[in-house]
Amino acid sequence: MPRRRPGALLPLELDILDAGSTLQAAEGSFFGFGLARAIADRDGSTLLAHGTLYKALTRMAAAGLLESEWEAPEPAEAEGRPRRRLYRVTAAGATAFETARREASARRIDAAAAAAASGARPTRPATA
Repeated sequence: MPRRRPGALLPLELDILDAGSTLQAAEGSFFGFGLARAIADRDGSTLLAHGTLYKALTRMAAAGLLESEWEAPEPAEAEGRPRRRLYRVTAAGATAFETARREASARRIDAAAAAAASGARPTRPATA
């Protein structure tokens, strides 16, 4: 398997930063299951596997893209559930996400320009 370029974000990591930023803006922080549910709802897919999500969250926290802490025990006790690990997107995470988004946009523009220069016509959906 080829190594990824330093600083490159995987699609899952981009999804985490995107959905995490939205949840963070609304709630101040986010937790793993809530994040998985938000990604699934947005994409219309199934929930991410526990191991996949939490390994990515740990990796991203170690890289400085996220910060995390355990919630206070009182809310968990009041709701009768285990404590949650709460995450926040750091400034470095927000910057990495914006950089990745700009690069993806530039690649789409370059691909469209290359197609136009080669005389290729954009494809249109077939009509019934």
